[in-house]
Amino acid sequence: MTDSGEEPAGESSNSQKRSESHGQYHKHSMEQIQILDAFFKKCPHPDEDQQKQLGSEAGLDHKQVKFWFQNRRAQAKDEKVSSLISHVFGRPFVMDSNLAPQISTLGSPSNSSDGSLLNEDTRGSPIIYPPLRQENNQNSNNFHAHSMISQSPQEHDECNHDSRQQTIMFETVVASMNEMVELWKMNDPFWVDSSSDRRCFIHHEIYGRNFSNQVLPPQTSTCRIESSKDCGIVSMTAVELIHNFLDPVKWMNLFPTIVTKAKTIEVVDSGTWGGSMQLMYEKLHILSPLVEAREFLFIRGCRQLDATTWIMVDISYDIFNDIQSGVPSYSWKFPSGCAIQDMGNGQSKVTWVEHVQVYEKYHVNHIFRDLLCDREAYGAKRWIVTLQRMCERFNFQMGSTYPNRHDSKGVFHDPEGLKNTIQVSQRMVKKFFEILSMTDNHGDFSISPQLNRGDRISIVKNEETIQPKGFIAIATTSLWLPLSFQDVFSFFNDYKTRNQWDILTGGNNVIELDRVLTGTFPGNNITVIQPYNMHKEMLVLEETSIDEMGAFLVYAPIDLRAINSIVNGGDATKVPFLPSGIIISPDGRLSSNRDSTPNAQNGSILTVTFQIMICGNNNPTSRQQKMEVVGSVHGVLSATILRIKEALGCSDL
Repeated sequence: MTDSGEEPAGESSNSQKRSESHGQYHKHSMEQIQILDAFFKKCPHPDEDQQKQLGSEAGLDHKQVKFWFQNRRAQAKDEKVSSLISHVFGRPFVMDSNLAPQISTLGSPSNSSDGSLLNEDTRGSPIIYPPLRQENNQNSNNFHAHSMISQSPQEHDECNHDSRQQTIMFETVVASMNEMVELWKMNDPFWVDSSSDRRCFIHHEIYGRNFSNQVLPPQTSTCRIESSKDCGIVSMTAVELIHNFLDPVKWMNLFPTIVTKAKTIEVVDSGTWGGSMQLMYEKLHILSPLVEAREFLFIRGCRQLDATTWIMVDISYDIFNDIQSGVPSYSWKFPSGCAIQDMGNGQSKVTWVEHVQVYEKYHVNHIFRDLLCDREAYGAKRWIVTLQRMCERFNFQMGSTYPNRHDSKGVFHDPEGLKNTIQVSQRMVKKFFEILSMTDNHGDFSISPQLNRGDRISIVKNEETIQPKGFIAIATTSLWLPLSFQDVFSFFNDYKTRNQWDILTGGNNVIELDRVLTGTFPGNNITVIQPYNMHKEMLVLEETSIDEMGAFLVYAPIDLRAINSIVNGGDATKVPFLPSGIIISPDGRLSSNRDSTPNAQNGSILTVTFQIMICGNNNPTSRQQKMEVVGSVHGVLSATILRIKEALGCSDL
C-alpha cells in the first residue's frame, strides 16, 4: 500500500517533492498503516472524534490522520477504475490525467494547454477515413434492417484488449451511431414539439419500441430523463471540430462554461474500423455552486458518414456503473452527440442531440428549478450556442487584421500582444468557472452553516504553481432578479456604473484603457481597466460575453509588470491571477407561463462570485481565524449584493 504522508490527495506532486526536500515528509510505519487501514475498511469517512481517537492509537496527530484518509479514499477510487478497465482490456491500467488521444489518423498529438483555445496545427489538416457503408433503405420504420455502419471490426494488433469485451464495446458504439443518425435525420416520429416553447423532446414510448439499448442505467424513483435537439451554423470546418472534440483539453476550451474537467482514459480504437473510439471522463458544471455537477464516464465514437458529414456519439457503458454510483451526481448518457455537415466555406452545420438520465441527490434550488427541469441548462441549445460563441471568439483571435478588431487606446500595439492577452483571458474565464464547483477544491475548506441558503463561503489552500500561494476565500451567492438578463448585463458591462458594485473601485470611477473585440455582438470584449483608487502598478483584466442563453463578466486584478509582459510577447501561461465574476442567465420560465400569471415579469438569475487572498505563503491559519474570515467575507458579499439590488431598483427583494 502506498502511504502519501502529509500531503492531501489531489495536491500537486511538486508540493510533495518540496516537502520531502525540506525533511518535512513523514513516512508512516507499517504498524500505523495497519491501524489506519483496518479502520478504513470499516469506515472510509471517520468523523473528527474518530480521527482524533485513531491518531491517539497510531501516534499521529489529527491532521496526519485526516490527510491519510483523504489519500486512501482517492487511492481506492483509482484502484476501482483501474480494476474495471483492466477487466475490460485484459491488462494493467494506470489513469493519466494528462493523457491526450494520440490517434495516427488524426495527425500529431495535441500540444494544447490552458493558455490557448485551439492549436493551429489542426486547421485544414486532412482526416481520411473510409465512408460508412450506406444502403438504400426504403422502409423508414425498419430502422435496424439496414445498418448504416459495418458491424465487423477489422483485425488489428494495436491493443491487447479482451476480444469479447472489445466486441461488445464496438457493437455498442455502432448501435449508438446508427441511433444518432436516425435521431438526427428524422423528426417524426421520434421527436415531439413542445407546444409551449417550440423546443423538441424524445417521445420515449416510440423511442423504446425502435431502439433496444443493450446497456441501460439503473432505474430509481428520483431519476429524470432529459432530451433535446437543436442545430446551428458554426464558424469552423467539420475536420477542425472533430479534431477538437477528440482532444479533452480542446474539448474543455471549446466549452469552458460547461465542461470543467475532461480526460481521455483510453484510446480503444484509433481508426482501424474507419473511425475513432475512446473512453472518456467529463464533469459538467454551470451557473452556480447551488447547481449540482454532472459526471459522465462514456465511450466517444467519431466517424465520417460521407464526404462532408461526420457523426460524434457519446454513450455511457455498464462497466462504469459501479464507479458512477460514488460521484456527487451520477448521470447516464443514452446515445448523444452531434452530426457535423461541412458547408465548404469554413463553416459547418451542427445538429446536437442530448439524451441523458439524471439522478439528483439533492433537491434543485428553487431559483434554478425552471432552468434545469425545462432542459435548458444542459440542453442541446446551450451546447450549440456555446460552440458558436467560442468558435467566433477563436476566429477573432486568429484574425489577421488585429488593428481593426479592437479600440486601441495605448495598451496593445502589435498582434502578438493581442494574441497573448486573449489567451490569458481565456485561461482566466476557464479558472473562474472551475471554482464554481466549490466542493472540488482540495485542502482545507469550510462552508458556514449560518449563511443564507444561497450563500457559500469556502477557505481553500492554494497550491497551483501559476496562482498566488496561500489561503484563498471564495465567496458566492445566487439570487433571482425581476429583470431580463440583457438589462442586468448592460448594467454590469457599463464601466461608468462599475463603482456602484465593484469593491475593487472603493466607490470611485474607473478608466477603460483598452478594449479587444471577441465577437460581433456588442458586449463581447476583453478590456483593461484602471481603477482610480488602486495603486498605479495594478490593473484589472476583464472579459465579458453575451449570447442568447445568458452572459458573464469575469475579471481579475493583474500586476502592471505582468500586463507589460503579456503585451510585449511574454509567456502568457505564467501570469498569476485570482478571477472573480458574475454570471447572468434567464430564469427558465416559459413565456406561456408568464402570460398565464398576472403581473408576471421577465426574470434572470444572478450569480456573484469573488476570490480574496487572506493569507499569503501558506502560513498556518487556525480554525478560529478561518471562521473570522468567513464572517468578514460574508459581510463583503452581503454588502455587494445590497449595492447591486439598490442600483438595479430591487432593494425590496
